[in-house]
Amino acid sequence: MVEPPKTSISRSELVAILAMLTATVAFSIDAMLPVLPDISASLAPDAPNQAQLVIATFVVGMGLGTLFAGPLSDTYGRHKIAICGAALYIAGALLGAIAPNLETMLIARALQGVGAAGPRVVAVAITRDLFSGRQMARIVSFVMIVFTLVPVIAPSLGAAIAWAFGWRTIFYSFALFSVLSVGWLILRQPETLHPDNHRPFRAKELWQGIREVFSNKQVTYAIFAQTLIYSMLFVALMSSQQIFDQGFGLGTSYPLWFGLCAAISATASLLNATIVVRIGMQKVVAWSLAIQIAISLAFVVTLTLLNLPYHIAFTAFFIWLVSVFYMAGLGIGNLNAVAMEPMGHMAGLAASIISATATVASVLVAAPISLSFDGTPLPIALGVLGAGILSLTFVSRINNADIADEASKP
Repeated sequence: MVEPPKTSISRSELVAILAMLTATVAFSIDAMLPVLPDISASLAPDAPNQAQLVIATFVVGMGLGTLFAGPLSDTYGRHKIAICGAALYIAGALLGAIAPNLETMLIARALQGVGAAGPRVVAVAITRDLFSGRQMARIVSFVMIVFTLVPVIAPSLGAAIAWAFGWRTIFYSFALFSVLSVGWLILRQPETLHPDNHRPFRAKELWQGIREVFSNKQVTYAIFAQTLIYSMLFVALMSSQQIFDQGFGLGTSYPLWFGLCAAISATASLLNATIVVRIGMQKVVAWSLAIQIAISLAFVVTLTLLNLPYHIAFTAFFIWLVSVFYMAGLGIGNLNAVAMEPMGHMAGLAASIISATATVASVLVAAPISLSFDGTPLPIALGVLGAGILSLTFVSRINNADIADEASKP
């Protein structure tokens, strides 16, 4: 192995570039949330719930793109995959800006998702190329600090753009964001994958990697649990605007409420860093799921049996929404680490397979729950409650799966 070139720019500039590349996904989702009613009115007036598929199809595209972006970046280099991803993302954004119907819009969003996987994966690969150990963890922490600001400001930014120029203009802002972020990378940061470290892309190796990942029970249970936590997060994301608007009449102030929710939930990373070493990844996930299940159960019972005053009902809903986001912040990263533990010999390929599987499968769970919205939070809360219970069941089986896998080894 040949050592990759060191970065020639300051560490703060590198962090800013990596954060922008990573934020492509969050910006593409969160900026759309306030304009879902506008999209529904324009493209799906007879089926307003279907506007949520604008989020779901993006996530599916991103998941599928992630499966290939990692291995391809090891073959062709980080810059080329970032550029190709940006090209697909921009093409999808431009198509979305002129989409005459919902079907075309969904195609555009899926294309955007596939493209967004390129910069997202490249940011991780560059970090791995240039740093290791504690230095890598430190860079990732700095990137995540910047990244957590995006869900706080993106909904307000999307609402402001839509108010000033119309909702379709948001797609041009996506294209501009991609040009700036990937252009900044290409102009300032040299290619980090040395030519001697390129690895050929082989479909056979990808298939063998998929088989090996799913032959390990610990990894499989962790993926199932992660999938369900992702689905809980996506249900909350896709349904939140409609609940704020139709359920509580707060559609206008939704971006501010969502920003507050995101700001509170961002502290989950700090809490996890404080407690995970002492109590372990699985216990953190199990406890966070158990607390969220208790909150969801109390919320469902409250909605079913009590006729709460408006302010108390909204407070209960907001606490429930924060609990879903907070649980996701504590659960997704830890479960990914649990899934990756036995996969050190094929870390890059395994990361792509695990991320792609959990992302795509979660949308298959989340979409029907989100589409069941009936003007109240009840069906959404019930869906999240069920997914949480199933996820906790899989988490509880991980230790036994680990023991079984070790016992089966010759």
